[in-house]
Amino acid sequence: MKNTIKYLILLIIYLVCGVNLQAQNYTFRNVVMSDGLSGLLVNAIYKDSEGFVWLGTDNCLDRFDGVKVRHYEFRGVDSGRKKRVNCITETADNQLWVGNGIGLWRLNRANGQLERIVPEKIDFAVNTLLPDGDILYIGTEKGLFIQKDGQLLQVLTDRNMLAACNRIMDLCLNEDKSALWLATVQGLFSYSLKDGKIDSWHFQENVPEADYFRCLTRIGETLYLGTMSQGVVRFDINKKSFSHTVSLGCDVISDISSDGKETVYIATDGNGVHFLSHKAQQVARRFCHDVSDKEGIRSNSIYSLLVDDRGAVWVGHFQAGLDYSLYQNGLFQTYAYPPLFNSANLSIRSFVNRGHEKVIGSRDGLYYINEAIGVVKSFVKPVLTSDLILTICFYEGEYYIGTYGGGMMVLNPETLSLEYFARGGDTELFQKGHIFCVRPDEKGNLWIGTSQGLFCYNRQAKQIKHFTSANSQLPEGNVYEVSFDSTGKGWIATETGMCIYDPASQSLRSNVFPEGFVHRDKVRTIYEDTGHNLYFIREKGSLFTSTLTMDRFRNRSVFSTLPDNSLMSIVEDNQGWLWVACNDGLLRIKEEGEEYDAFTFNDGVPGPTFTNGAAYKDEKGILWFGNTKGLIYVDPKRVDEVRGKVRPIVFTDILANGISFTNPSLKYNQNNLTFCFTDFAYGLPSALLYEYQLEGVDKDWKLLAAQNEVSYYGLSSGTYTFRVRLPGNEQSEAVYQVTVRPMIPWWGWALSVLLVVGIIAFIRYYVWNRMRRLLTSPASAISASVEKTQHQDQTIEQAEVISEESSIAATEEKYKTNRLTEEECKELHKKLVAYVEKEKPYINPDLKMGDLASALDTSSHSLSYLLNQYLNQSYYDFINEYRVTQFKKMVVDSQYSRYTLTALAELCGFSSRASFFRSFKKSTGVTPNEYIRSIGGTAKEE
Repeated sequence: MKNTIKYLILLIIYLVCGVNLQAQNYTFRNVVMSDGLSGLLVNAIYKDSEGFVWLGTDNCLDRFDGVKVRHYEFRGVDSGRKKRVNCITETADNQLWVGNGIGLWRLNRANGQLERIVPEKIDFAVNTLLPDGDILYIGTEKGLFIQKDGQLLQVLTDRNMLAACNRIMDLCLNEDKSALWLATVQGLFSYSLKDGKIDSWHFQENVPEADYFRCLTRIGETLYLGTMSQGVVRFDINKKSFSHTVSLGCDVISDISSDGKETVYIATDGNGVHFLSHKAQQVARRFCHDVSDKEGIRSNSIYSLLVDDRGAVWVGHFQAGLDYSLYQNGLFQTYAYPPLFNSANLSIRSFVNRGHEKVIGSRDGLYYINEAIGVVKSFVKPVLTSDLILTICFYEGEYYIGTYGGGMMVLNPETLSLEYFARGGDTELFQKGHIFCVRPDEKGNLWIGTSQGLFCYNRQAKQIKHFTSANSQLPEGNVYEVSFDSTGKGWIATETGMCIYDPASQSLRSNVFPEGFVHRDKVRTIYEDTGHNLYFIREKGSLFTSTLTMDRFRNRSVFSTLPDNSLMSIVEDNQGWLWVACNDGLLRIKEEGEEYDAFTFNDGVPGPTFTNGAAYKDEKGILWFGNTKGLIYVDPKRVDEVRGKVRPIVFTDILANGISFTNPSLKYNQNNLTFCFTDFAYGLPSALLYEYQLEGVDKDWKLLAAQNEVSYYGLSSGTYTFRVRLPGNEQSEAVYQVTVRPMIPWWGWALSVLLVVGIIAFIRYYVWNRMRRLLTSPASAISASVEKTQHQDQTIEQAEVISEESSIAATEEKYKTNRLTEEECKELHKKLVAYVEKEKPYINPDLKMGDLASALDTSSHSLSYLLNQYLNQSYYDFINEYRVTQFKKMVVDSQYSRYTLTALAELCGFSSRASFFRSFKKSTGVTPNEYIRSIGGTAKEE
């Protein structure tokens, strides 16, 4: 009776306070200048039809995609105050319009620039914009402008353009769109769109500050006006009368909007955000700054407010940036029994769900909830010896609670009393030991896995049997899991291996496993699906599956990019999906992973980490999981419905060599590509999860976590198709195709071949005639020697060129997925230059890249990346630059005046005369002889 009265009292409290108790939980994320915001004053917020959120700051227009902010500047405006964005809107033709302190602007989406519109007519502040189909209403400092069919009409509320009532702060249409309502700094006006008639009303006659209406919204036949000194004022359109609303604790209203049905959204400049119920005329929800609330808004000085189409709240502050509530689609829910219990932020290690009765074990104690009679009770220290609850089992009308370091206790749900399990004989173990698992079998026995072996307890017979590695084939160590399959056979997993309980012989057997089975591994969870397949989750290793008879078994891949040691629990739903909880997320898979889904914070999963073995399907098919941030549940039948509502991924930017481009046909050297994209989740950036593939480079889909961009480096010429999507969700897939053109087009190669053939023909003809003449000359032997030398030089030069080209080709291939950071490149470059200038290794003609890399204590790969990708030089060009510089120094030094060009080249490190001439001409643009003559010298030839 006492419990019933208590329940009724709580029910009454719940119903009376129901609005607040059932209110959605909001977690806000702050975006400031370090996140890319152009300024800390956010004066306007707008969400466009595509899903981007546009922010008007004190000096710029920003576009936010949930992770990154892109800036659009007002070019040609010098005054900072005039740059402040007052309003943003989008018309039916997807044109984005912006009003600031100097006039009206429109975004040119083709070039990404803001363009000034009709500056000859509107060269003053635009305060508000209201689109209606192809019509745009523009509220300015000097009256109303209406843009329609390319024409601009000006409407004045007073013939004196400078009159205060011509300063229009906000606009809205009435229900049938026959009249336009104007909030001005000197009263409320209506403008008939049929006959142009203007009427006015004043809240308090002859009190100017009372008539300063800053913002305006409408629900039905009621206007809500935000004032500068009177709070929120209502205006009854039918009665043409004003009235006050409830006090909000601050009378300076900076922004106001509504859902058009029931709720008015109000921003104050001093007391945060308020949601006002239109019917009840009471504040249903408020958001105020609280220094102790790290997930709340950052300031009470609000300049702009938006509640978007998904219910997310966007708050623009004065000098505190932007706050927005993290969006979750509601697929997963965190279990709560308001107002008595909420599992949010509890680390759930184990639980038993018996419909209306639940027992939940966490790292902070035990909770009993009986929803049928309205009873909730928690058990912590000193009632519990240990607060860490590892396992819970319902057996013979009572709950058996296994703890870490606090033994096992028994909870009586009738009396809600908790006492130690005292039937085991080993009192110390069951009061101070570790109890890892408690499981019943079909014969009425209760099996208890502990740190000191395995116990089999029968309450009816009042018997308990203790299995150890000494008296049975139980492997040594802690007993982590006991699971009975559909045939009645028991699978026992310990710290060092597995054994099977044979119910026929009532014995444990560890010698029955075939070779290649997981019986020597540390298994933490065992699960049987409806197809009578067993799944073994190991502490290290992938998911292992087997038939009941162990005639077929194998490792099963859950997800190609999922670490093997991350699996925590597994459960099958009624639709045949296998749900796998991990220490970094939650997946569902079907058909060997050919179909799969990943669930994150955006789906309502409060945290990425799930607990070991804590997964359960109830009688309604609802799945329950223990998470480090609560007990969560999901209806698997809703997954496809929710997944069908996702927005397709959109590319926010595509860059070649760090520069945005729109033409998908790129030059050969524009081969470092970055793809940026968003799914407009507006949740936690760390919870972002995508998979992507660049056809022609990636063989399989790759997983991308906590990022929304992918880069590829050193792509060879060809056509590439980049695909990105939410994991397993083809509906969300976005595709972009780009072509990297070859350095020499096909017709260039054709001309080159013809040129080479012509050169070869000419050389053969010339050499043949030359040889015939030389053969009759006394100096033929000398000439032959010279030609041999030249041929050797050319051969060496060709070998170097071929080697260099091979190196470049190999470099392009290996840099597709590997790179150094810019800071690492700067550090290595500094080290390289210092070493080369001091030690002069280039004078060694046999110097190899590996020798230079060893001297710098780095790898050849890193040095090659530095030269090719960071300095855009080949290794030979870099070294030969120093050799050429050394030659220039030696040629003006009288000490080397008697040396020939070839000798000087060799002293500088060149391996051949041809290589020297080629490198010198490439570096300086002139031959060595021409250079020496230009400085007044004479070259000494052989």
